[in-house]
Amino acid sequence: MQINVDTGVMSGAMLFIKEDLKTTDTQVQLLAGILNVCALVGSLTAGRVSDYIGRRFTISLAASIFLAGSVLMGLSPNFGTLLAGRCVAGVGVGYALMIAPVYAAEIASAEIRGSLTSLPEICISFGILIGYVANYLLAKLPLVYGWRAMLGLGALPSLVLAVGVLAMPESPRWLVVQGRAEEALTVLRRVYDSPGEAEVRLAEIKTAAGLKEDVGAAAPALAGGGRGVWKELFLHPTPPVRRILLAALGVHFFQHLTGIEAVVLYSPRIFKAAGIATRNEVLAATIGVGVTKTVLILTAILLVDRIGRRPLYLSSLAGIIASLACLGLGLTVVERAAPHHPPTWAVVLAIATVFTFVASFSIGVGPITWAYSSEVYPLRLRAQGASVGVAINRVMNAAVSMTFVSLYKAITIGGAFFLFASLAVVAAAFFYLFCPETQGRPLEEIEEVFSQGWRERRRTSTVELPVSGGGKARGAMMV
Repeated sequence: MQINVDTGVMSGAMLFIKEDLKTTDTQVQLLAGILNVCALVGSLTAGRVSDYIGRRFTISLAASIFLAGSVLMGLSPNFGTLLAGRCVAGVGVGYALMIAPVYAAEIASAEIRGSLTSLPEICISFGILIGYVANYLLAKLPLVYGWRAMLGLGALPSLVLAVGVLAMPESPRWLVVQGRAEEALTVLRRVYDSPGEAEVRLAEIKTAAGLKEDVGAAAPALAGGGRGVWKELFLHPTPPVRRILLAALGVHFFQHLTGIEAVVLYSPRIFKAAGIATRNEVLAATIGVGVTKTVLILTAILLVDRIGRRPLYLSSLAGIIASLACLGLGLTVVERAAPHHPPTWAVVLAIATVFTFVASFSIGVGPITWAYSSEVYPLRLRAQGASVGVAINRVMNAAVSMTFVSLYKAITIGGAFFLFASLAVVAAAFFYLFCPETQGRPLEEIEEVFSQGWRERRRTSTVELPVSGGGKARGAMMV
């Protein structure tokens, strides 16, 4: 959550940084995006690190790095120091975004895995909301202190997380790989209702890890420590691994191409463009965005294990496409009406569709991206595969946040959101074709889901199979 306090805070802090440090639009874009560029360093190393030191300690390490970055930002005397603090914090962001959903996926049972792996997204939203509220309250401080206090806030939740995570259990999957099967069984007994089910899951995990089922608690740690994973992922992937890689990396690629970072980070500018004039009104409106995002993600967490990943994700994209098209229309009308007063309907449409866009994103694309990409990899590839996904996620985040101002100046702010709407259409086609349903499947069975391509899955799902009693049943493979 500490990472996303920063995102929410930064959206408002940029208004004050620009005034206090006399930064240019280019410098503002650099500040907004550099955190995600530096997150690449964290995300690309976090998988290997977590395979060595464990999932829990990697979370603690991520929080500690972000803590250092927050302190540096809060004490920044100039633009250079502020930029350095953003870079340090970015490394912590990369670690945390990679490890949090992986840890949640590996600790959860199949019945609640979607909800637990979506929890990082609720932390994102709650953190952004806290940041928005902090902006509104701290805006009353003198200019020289206000934005520094806003950015320094991230140190508090980081400290709590760095220490608190040590009281949590380690991932049973990682423990098995380390040859600590007895400890893994203890954790699994806390996760599952019956000891028998826990033992069945342990046997499945051992098989997935390449151990024989009869290997006892004293089994040696698997050799390699994650070596050879890159070769298996990219140089010589099997057909199922190739499909998994396409799906897992694709959802990260498209998440930010829907424009969420532009709306969250630059919502004050969007509200100003829509006609909300004073700074307090703008900051108050952004709190509404944070509330909407948080409430809808809570709804998604309740639904993702009941109705599945695909229905939520595709419904979410339908809402995103409609909202972005209407937002583009409203902002275009407002912009073309200047310097005269814009039509009331256009102002209302622009403001309302910011909220409907955030709601649509938060009920599907936001949480499911993290849930889906963390659960599809086989155990041997999960940590480092997830790290590549986070790297792509951060690249796309940085690309949007560092170019949005330049983009809307080049093609107008309304044109920018029409562009995001068209990209969301491509995202919907991608998910429909390449991302099969994973709801309710144990982690050790998901590789089997990707054993067939889209056409084969489509054909299997429509073939009627005879069952006992003379009835017919459709193929079990879900499209």
